[in-house]
Amino acid sequence: MRNILIVGAGQAGLQLALSLRAEGYDVTLMSARTPDEIRTGWPTSTQAMFDLSLAAERAYQLDQWQQQTPQIQGLHVVLSAPPGELAFGAPCPLDAPAQSVDQRVKMAQWLIDAEDRGVEVIYNSVTTQDLDALTQLGRYDLTVVAAGKGELVAMFDRDDERSVFTSPQRGLAVSYVHGLAPDPKWPVPHVGFHAIPGLGELFVIPGLTNSGPCDILFWEAVPGGPLDRYADAAGRMAPQVHLQITLDLIRQYLPWVSDRAAAVELTDAKATLHGRYTPTIRRPVAHLPGGGLALGLADVVIANDPITGQGSNTAAKAADFYLKSILARGTHPFDETWMNATFEGFWTAHGAAVTGWTNAMLQPLPPHVQQLLGAAAGNQEVARRFANGFSDPNDFGNWLMDPDKAAAYLAEVGAA
Repeated sequence: MRNILIVGAGQAGLQLALSLRAEGYDVTLMSARTPDEIRTGWPTSTQAMFDLSLAAERAYQLDQWQQQTPQIQGLHVVLSAPPGELAFGAPCPLDAPAQSVDQRVKMAQWLIDAEDRGVEVIYNSVTTQDLDALTQLGRYDLTVVAAGKGELVAMFDRDDERSVFTSPQRGLAVSYVHGLAPDPKWPVPHVGFHAIPGLGELFVIPGLTNSGPCDILFWEAVPGGPLDRYADAAGRMAPQVHLQITLDLIRQYLPWVSDRAAAVELTDAKATLHGRYTPTIRRPVAHLPGGGLALGLADVVIANDPITGQGSNTAAKAADFYLKSILARGTHPFDETWMNATFEGFWTAHGAAVTGWTNAMLQPLPPHVQQLLGAAAGNQEVARRFANGFSDPNDFGNWLMDPDKAAAYLAEVGAA
């Protein structure tokens, strides 16, 4: 059976490794951290995974937290205008629940599972020089890089035609907390999407962490604005200071959320994350000095801003798409033509739609989108379609992304 090397033990790398192993492939996975180091470390992400992405996990028995994690029933889109005053709220129900499992929980368990299921796991950081040497051994039929941070990403050239931005569009600040009271306007578990036009957004995500069910308070701040009060990514702010800033901003700009936060406390001593990065699309094939090739996966080649909650979803879908392409390749070589075709196939099927939608959400909402969200507040069909677009963003191109299509849709459902 063919031998695959995967560098990076996040959502995409581990999912691909485990699913390939289930299909009988020999898989070597390189992880910079052990399960214990991941479990006791700092969070690396927020995540809200929707049904299509969860289905890719369920196909290989990887979705192990259904009984413990809150089952997210939808999104509550809330618009503040002016800041501190509620303009409207639109509960948007999902057809199938979403869920958010702290990657410190998920990736630690998946690494243990990988070793138990016969994946060769090597715990070591990998440099470009290391990867060059590995590809020259002749042992691996295919090398996949799924480590979206660090030196290896620089091997993949920026795609200037598909990369819209040259600087970060949001400052990101995350707190995992216990003690947040339910939203009295929609008490079921849901993602709160609180938009403050011109300043940024707060997301409130029910999740599961090492200490049990929790909520994730996630600020997306327009750089240089009044919400952008967290330290630069180069330095780590003390967690309690970070949380206090988060709560102060909520109190000032979103008092209806602050009313629920009287008993909030961090879930653990390392429950915060902050930073910023430039959304970037990269070319999928890296050429190593010794002549070897590596195929980029997920955040390595499609690094969108998390404003639409699609990072882990894109990673799961990419791992599933690459898996199917590898299986279909049979005994043929994984050459550069195949690598480019695999990525372009994923870009057409998923990447282009989610990137276009995410980039649009980073801009001031155009009038037709504001009208659609306003309609969602009073029309369950519009609300449900908006929520389910988070599972399959391709649908947004049929109605949300174009003013004429939006007007036609609102007329069709009687919500103009």
